[in-house]
Amino acid sequence: MEVAGWAIGIDIGGTFTDIVALDYGAAALHSLKVLTTHGDPAEGVADGVSRIIATCGIAPAAVTRIVHATTLFTNALIERRGCKTGLLVTSGFKDVIEIGHERKYDLYDLRIEAAPALVERRLRAEIGARLDARGVEVAPVDPDEVVQAVRHLVDEGVESLAVCLLHAYANDAHERQVRAILRAAYPDLAITLSSEVAPVVREFERMSTTSANAYIKPLASRYLDRLQRRLRDLGLHADILMMLSNGGLSHLGEAKRIPIELLESGPAAGAISAACYSALDRQADLLAFDMGGTTAKLCLVEDGQPSISFGFEAARQKRFAEGSGLPIRITTIDLIEIGAGGGSIASQDALGLLKVGPHSAGSEPGPVCYGRGGGQPTVTDANLLLGYLNPAYFAGGTMSIDAELSGRAIDALGKELGHRAIDVAWGIHDIVAENMAGAARVHVAERGRDPRDFVLLCTGGGGPLHSYYVAQKIGVRTIICPPAAGVASAYGLLVAPARADRSRTVNVRPASDSLDDLERAYAQLEHNATESLRPLDSAFGPVSVHRSADGRFAGQGFSLTVDLPAGPYAGTGAADSDTVRLRLVEAFESGYREKFGRTPPDVPIELLNLRVSATAPPRQQLAHADMETGADIQPVSRRDVYFRESGGFVETPVYKRDTLHPGFDRSGPMLIEDDGSTLVVGPRGHVRQLPSGNLIVTIQEQQA
Repeated sequence: MEVAGWAIGIDIGGTFTDIVALDYGAAALHSLKVLTTHGDPAEGVADGVSRIIATCGIAPAAVTRIVHATTLFTNALIERRGCKTGLLVTSGFKDVIEIGHERKYDLYDLRIEAAPALVERRLRAEIGARLDARGVEVAPVDPDEVVQAVRHLVDEGVESLAVCLLHAYANDAHERQVRAILRAAYPDLAITLSSEVAPVVREFERMSTTSANAYIKPLASRYLDRLQRRLRDLGLHADILMMLSNGGLSHLGEAKRIPIELLESGPAAGAISAACYSALDRQADLLAFDMGGTTAKLCLVEDGQPSISFGFEAARQKRFAEGSGLPIRITTIDLIEIGAGGGSIASQDALGLLKVGPHSAGSEPGPVCYGRGGGQPTVTDANLLLGYLNPAYFAGGTMSIDAELSGRAIDALGKELGHRAIDVAWGIHDIVAENMAGAARVHVAERGRDPRDFVLLCTGGGGPLHSYYVAQKIGVRTIICPPAAGVASAYGLLVAPARADRSRTVNVRPASDSLDDLERAYAQLEHNATESLRPLDSAFGPVSVHRSADGRFAGQGFSLTVDLPAGPYAGTGAADSDTVRLRLVEAFESGYREKFGRTPPDVPIELLNLRVSATAPPRQQLAHADMETGADIQPVSRRDVYFRESGGFVETPVYKRDTLHPGFDRSGPMLIEDDGSTLVVGPRGHVRQLPSGNLIVTIQEQQA
């Protein structure tokens, strides 16, 4: 049989870098975890890729696709490790980036500090070019003024420039003129235009997003060039695709141009893989729970599609305080994230109570049990003491961990708290579960949903370890643990579609304004989105286009994003205008009623931001075949494992995931181990394996 080739997925996390290799010919998935090298993440990637190539006997020429996700650029924003950045704005607006909304994110904190602007005030310049709110020119661009305004920034060592002129979302002509002038005068200066990155209304958010893109742009170009060189040194010449925050893929050139779209790439890949795995068993509604070494993420998946948001906050002053970070206006999979991962540090707080996270030991030095210099106990140390982890088979046996080191660290913390080490270890595990469950309850309730109507799908190295108790705390009774759950985000890279999102601000009342103007605006957005996918046409297709918009009832101070019917709304192929207007109004009112219950009477609807998403699935996909049934399965070992409901340690059977088959049906307690994670099933759990390879855990109601 002719070999169809290989694809490699690379996901860099805060603790581990996950590598997966997909053999299309044999329909087989291979995986490897290596510690993330924070000094040079490309080093860890190259090491992991070379090892998996050698282990699987992959000929470099047989690799047809490489897909990558990374937290590098998010960390650069958080740690302020970007390049020296300048900002060019319309006269009178240089302080918008600091003024923001003038809202305090914590009313009772007397020492509150806003997130500092990415661009120092001395590195901001102004020009007199100006447009009005309709995009009509008020004052033209003066080339001499532009060059003079930017000269002192370049002299100060500015490497990258954000250009954010007033009302550029309505007309990008001035910003394009400025870029042409500066490219001629300063060819080495990286330039980011707000009209290309965030062409939507609201100056502060637009300026913040544009500045953030400029801040990480040179860093992104250097890292991606370095990664490409390292992979080519291994003989890999396939194109590198990048996972975007919206759950889609883009080519390397687009990623270098707008790297801000990569900020949530790793978590987005996890949500995509969760939706893919759940679709195998027709589970359309689920809570995708992904827990790694540094953070835990949760995403709501409805009708098989992860929830989408059109903005989030990066680099918060207080990690979970809304309004304390930098607003970023990009399309992203809607996730909640808490500082609860395997490396989360446990300590005694100011009140003398046990606290877990948000600080993490990461991979350097890592949890105490790694033996790499870590001194503070972590979630991984607690799980090891509780018996949930096998020290001889951690990360598939690729690294050793020491239970004695963990025991000493947790015992020391227990003496501070006045409790036994095992009680502290259970407290760490339980607090992490409660932190995640609390965030999940709020996330689901804010979207008007009941968590009991969903299934919990667990991925990441920590997801299967914690899902049993997290599910019970949020009222979920069914858990799905997919194959290769520990490297699910890396797998999600290989099943994700190519995707491009475009948006622009308008102000249209669909019941009365020109449908021709509305259709022209949407047609231009669709053209821009599909053109950006054209370089990927050989590997992804066909392209489908979806329209949506941010709308409101006239006079409201907020907007709601709703799906709109397919076009065209005017011209050839369109229905009569009255029918189109009615469909547009009904689409918004339906979405509004779903969110708020009812609509205000006799108030016109305004569409503010038009949005288009173009997606194209992979032309070559892994063929999922049902697993065959086999003989009765026996555990490979037994060990003492702590379960709170049993009052202590219980001798628990341990199974290897790769020996299970459809028909496997057991009641807990048990542990099921694979190379990337361990599924913990307590005494009230019941496990079945389906032909798809998914393990289904059903939790019995607690007896009164």
